[in-house]
Amino acid sequence: MKLVKIPDDKYQEYRLNLMFDCYKWDPQFLDNNTVAKYALVLTEKEHEELVKITESIDKETIEAENYLNNNLKLAKPLALPTKIYGELKRMNNYESDKHVRLMRYDFHPTMDEKWCVSEVNSDVPGGFAESSLMPNEAIKAIGIEDYTFINFGDILAKAIKEKIKENGTIFFVHCTCYSDDRQVMQYLGDKLKKDGYKIIYGAADHIRFENKKAYSILSGNECEIDAIFRFTPLEWLKDMKPKFWDGYFDTTTVSCNHPIAIFAQTKRFPLIWSSLEKEGLSLENWKKYLPETIEVSKAKGKEGYIYKPACGRVGEKISIKEACSKEEYKEILKDVKKHPKEYLAQKKFISKPLISDDGKEYHVCLGSYTVNGKQSGYYARISHLPRIDSNAADIPVLIERSKKDEN
Repeated sequence: MKLVKIPDDKYQEYRLNLMFDCYKWDPQFLDNNTVAKYALVLTEKEHEELVKITESIDKETIEAENYLNNNLKLAKPLALPTKIYGELKRMNNYESDKHVRLMRYDFHPTMDEKWCVSEVNSDVPGGFAESSLMPNEAIKAIGIEDYTFINFGDILAKAIKEKIKENGTIFFVHCTCYSDDRQVMQYLGDKLKKDGYKIIYGAADHIRFENKKAYSILSGNECEIDAIFRFTPLEWLKDMKPKFWDGYFDTTTVSCNHPIAIFAQTKRFPLIWSSLEKEGLSLENWKKYLPETIEVSKAKGKEGYIYKPACGRVGEKISIKEACSKEEYKEILKDVKKHPKEYLAQKKFISKPLISDDGKEYHVCLGSYTVNGKQSGYYARISHLPRIDSNAADIPVLIERSKKDEN
């Protein structure tokens, strides 16, 4: 794995192309440029290894969530919000083969030359355009034909089309006040619209449910929906309190993702692995790649643990001391003490930074997607600090062509 620089004389054009042609509407976060000046290049061997690991962990995740759905008492240690936990019993009609299951596993290279998985984005992973369009722009800017990439958007769109009728109606549920959410939806919506599908963009409360079927009530778009693509996190739904939010749990309308995703989305998921193993489920691969994860109370007085919020996203409130200001670190510890069940303690791994040709060090978070159990592409971010958060930069992921491809 290495960093390949986008040529200086091509970078500004590359960045503009991403903004205007590739749905990269958020190239800046505060004062930070979030478009990396590099491409992340994997060897074919690294790619093959990541595919194998990703799919093995994904298989365990899917088996676990299906088992939990039928044995909800085992899910109590997940400490899910009361409103959500109360609705889980409505999922008794869930049939996995009728829905699209999308996940993204976050990999990190470590100082002991291994891969570490920090978590799974099980509910609403993003980065669609960055993983699908950005790599091709990078290849054009670098001017080297020895690289290829996996077009995640093509794979996801194909999976959706396999589940619904031609010219069907797809409702893209997102927080409509956020352009960074809309860019994700717009990319996939435009892609499916070209194939003849009717696309509706709206908020969670623009859908109502009757007889477990979903209907759009958005003015000018009142109709039955053939598929729901939800990009609003499930735990946000219960806080937003849309009138019909509970219908998402038992709708028979095709969903990506179905609320069953909440079991693995909470970072407390590893705390019930021992219970699942007693029931005969294997989590062998998860345990091999995820650092030891324990209750906050059990980490007291122990060295080498960090705290993570159970429902955290984008690296927020993770207590990596060297990546936090003194004030932020103090506030995180204060919140952990006040709300221990909303956090977990995880054994800290030492991220191995990559060194660019110009001598700069970057830490990497390499997200590996799965769609219906198959590895489906990559979304990566880099940062000068070992915590990959909103300040990190998006970076395209390329794969070196093998010699056999050249013959």
